[in-house]
Amino acid sequence: MTPKPTEPSVTGPLSGEDTVRSARLQGKRAAMVTFSCYPFDPRPRRAIAALRQAGMSLDLVCLADGKSPRHEKEEGLQIVRLPIVHYRGGALSYFYQYSAFILLSAYILAKRSLASRYDLVYVNNMPDILVASALVPKALGAKVILDLHDPMPELMATIYGVPENSGAVRLLRWLEKWSIARAHLILTVNIACKRIFSSRSCPAEKVGVIMNTPDERIFQFQPAGDSRALTKAEPKPFVIMYHGSLVERNGLDVAVEALARLRTTVPNAELRVYGPSTPFLDRVLEQARQKDLETCVRHMGPKSLEELAPEIRSCDVGVIPNHRNAFTDINTPSRLFEFLALGKPVIAPRTPGIQDYFDADSLLFFEAGDAGGLTKKLEEVHADPHGAAEIARRGQEVYLAHRWSMERQKLIGYVSQLLKEAPCRV
Repeated sequence: MTPKPTEPSVTGPLSGEDTVRSARLQGKRAAMVTFSCYPFDPRPRRAIAALRQAGMSLDLVCLADGKSPRHEKEEGLQIVRLPIVHYRGGALSYFYQYSAFILLSAYILAKRSLASRYDLVYVNNMPDILVASALVPKALGAKVILDLHDPMPELMATIYGVPENSGAVRLLRWLEKWSIARAHLILTVNIACKRIFSSRSCPAEKVGVIMNTPDERIFQFQPAGDSRALTKAEPKPFVIMYHGSLVERNGLDVAVEALARLRTTVPNAELRVYGPSTPFLDRVLEQARQKDLETCVRHMGPKSLEELAPEIRSCDVGVIPNHRNAFTDINTPSRLFEFLALGKPVIAPRTPGIQDYFDADSLLFFEAGDAGGLTKKLEEVHADPHGAAEIARRGQEVYLAHRWSMERQKLIGYVSQLLKEAPCRV
């Protein structure tokens, strides 16, 4: 199978070797802002590593996790962790958390840029308006990248169940457009998100795509069909794996319903769930108890990326059991690539954000939210593991075209092009 084409450069052709582009960034000074904990959020973590490897020094402003030091210094990286507790709640709680973080990060960047100016400020959403923290460095000459991990209007409409034409969603669209206008370059996670942003907030040439593919040092490639990939660590059970955020839109309840049906034909099937506990997980585990599945739905707790890799190697199949909504329609889950990198078949919903990259020859599809359809695909994998491995092998061709070493080169190219005419300042 020929992989679907990768997204072209938005800042001109990325000519020359990666080392040449990296050389342009030697000695450049950057700041990064992210409303998440470092090093636990994979996308900022990968971007930081790429920029440091290219010779840039970075100041990072992020959330405190309650365990790591408030101030930390590594070679080429200074970290400030702000003591703002991030918790899921209503609109007012998000407003408080975001406002406090924006004000503090804006103050820190303004103070530091006045002392020694930045060449680049790299802002990660959510929220989009976090780009306001870069206004002073931008006024002093810094280039600004806004990395839109998620489109906030679609995500908030999904979380709160509000219509797309509601006042809250319209406000978020306006904030998205305002925020994008404050940046020199927009990065996002897939083609579907690029279509959304370029259709309502900016020209397509302002948006680049850096996909959320896994760190190859952690998820070391293992060819599908390799005997190691098809051999279970133990003769039983048939292990189905889910990992990620345990929220309703991601459909763990669909996976449990599919497991209940699967157990009639595959009685040794087991679902292993990885991720921090949430109220939704509690409801799903109660659902499992009511279906007499408490011994075969196992919550394994949260795991680091390093801990997840061996867990994936020991499973038989990965599932992405999403419900269908405005957000999951455009999502291309990084979990999909983590399974493929380690040679595992994966069952995923037939949605635009995934079909932009995969077809029926390279991925096992079911209709989003359809537990019966998911059950049938699980039965196929169990009955014909070698056939499932062949589909996974073709899926790996798509993964290899977008593996992080390739996406990293694109990221360095975007930053190098953006800073090409911005000399390092002291």
